[in-house]
Amino acid sequence: MVNEYYKGITFVQKQPLRIGMVVGEVSGDTLGAELMRQFKSQGIEAIFEGVGGPQMIAEGFQSFYPMETLSVMGIVEVLKDLKALFAIRDGLVEKWTKDPVDVFIGIDAPDFNLRLSKKIKQNNLPIKTVQYVSPSVWAWRQKRVLGIQKTIDLVLCLFPFEKQFYARHAVPAIFVGHPLAKSMPLENDISEAKVDLKLNQDTTYIGLLPGSRRGEVERLAPLVFGAAEILQRDYPDYEYLVPAINEKRKTQIAEVLSSYPLDFQHKVHILDNTQTESKIGRQVMAASDIVALASGTATLEGMLLHKPMVTFYKLNWFTYQIAKRMVKIPYFSLPNIIAGKKVIEELVQDNATADSLAQALKKLVNQETAQIQKMQHLTAHKQLISGNTEDPVQAILNLVKVRNEV
Repeated sequence: MVNEYYKGITFVQKQPLRIGMVVGEVSGDTLGAELMRQFKSQGIEAIFEGVGGPQMIAEGFQSFYPMETLSVMGIVEVLKDLKALFAIRDGLVEKWTKDPVDVFIGIDAPDFNLRLSKKIKQNNLPIKTVQYVSPSVWAWRQKRVLGIQKTIDLVLCLFPFEKQFYARHAVPAIFVGHPLAKSMPLENDISEAKVDLKLNQDTTYIGLLPGSRRGEVERLAPLVFGAAEILQRDYPDYEYLVPAINEKRKTQIAEVLSSYPLDFQHKVHILDNTQTESKIGRQVMAASDIVALASGTATLEGMLLHKPMVTFYKLNWFTYQIAKRMVKIPYFSLPNIIAGKKVIEELVQDNATADSLAQALKKLVNQETAQIQKMQHLTAHKQLISGNTEDPVQAILNLVKVRNEV
């Protein structure tokens, strides 16, 4: 089967490509599933295996380990699960030593995936290595780029400034754009979003997103509920939406909420994921008038939905003390990094209190302030879809051309 041309090379498949992939959270699962669909849409026969989530599995992915096993963040947090993480890494290396895939694509989860790529190179396996979603080397721990030079054959960048950074360090990289920026419309209908979740059209909803990982919910759910309880005093008619990506998170969130007064509990709706694709977080944001969310990929989704929002984050104290000394940029949320200025309020560590979050949300109740933020998000959205992006599928085929060209 002859596939498309890429830089003058014709690919003729004698057998399906075998592609190893590893993701560690919902956002990576979304990117992985979309990449699988892109291979299929271009007529590339491929077998996908490794560690994936429900969206990837629905596309035919074979997952050897549960995705949630990798869903840990922070130095102290990772140390607790180090033995299990090493077991997964070594298990994948052992499997791919006996039966190598053509290419390994680590999707986000850089602390795990870069180590796995390093092990692949150290063992001299005939496997090309790709990192999809650049680690934030341009923001902190910049010396990691030296390791990336040695262990990664290609970086697929979501943002144009990342490709420029890698060019300065002689690391092969292409700008593929962010699939969400391309797939999400420039206009979003909140009424339709409320219908999808069976919500009251006349009610003002505030989305509370404390994160999708166990540790995040443990640290941040009390923060968002505390802020909402304060807000409730001035805006008693407001109600609150909290997404839960699975039953474990739903139970955990409900347990935290149970310690609050019953009249407040009745204002909070914990919505679980009812679809194959883990989109409940995005659905909650789409149906919300204002959003308060943990920093991460979700802030990009909120920006692409053009939602007035506040972001926050709290790490283990020891992790934060180390991290803050390594950060090289003034902002930590994607909307502010992309804009190059403060667009949304960022509350981190000691500044992330229930009172400060409540006060930041009150500012967004002001329609003029909210509208300004919406327009800034729209501008950033247009920028992300207007750049000169490259095709990740063809770039990966080019990378493995020795094994696939005639």
